[in-house]
Amino acid sequence: MGTTVLIVDDSKLARIVVAKAIAALQPGWARVEASNADEALAVLRDGKVDLAILDFNMPGRNGLELAEQMRHRYPDMPIALATANVQDEVIARARAANTTFVSKPITEEGIRDFLTGAALKLRAVHG
Repeated sequence: MGTTVLIVDDSKLARIVVAKAIAALQPGWARVEASNADEALAVLRDGKVDLAILDFNMPGRNGLELAEQMRHRYPDMPIALATANVQDEVIARARAANTTFVSKPITEEGIRDFLTGAALKLRAVHG
């Protein structure tokens, strides 16, 4: 039973960078992509996603709004919000949605703690 990561970013280049960082740290994990919140919700409806990395600044709903929406349906899913825009209000809302911050641009070092924590949490949940 593999682990699947959902990468949501309106920038194709940013999705490639995130996918490469994940592949370097967790080579066995599958990666699925979406370019906005609506696509992300469609992917979530269609398949099994174990964790998600969401860009904050996207057209339409931003990543924080998407995280809040996802949290209602997937209360235990590890979710990271990737942003260079760290304002107090964003931090407070992200914490309330139980979402981890990952600073952009995303690097292996920057995402390692989130992926490690997610892997431990998923093992605990799935045995």
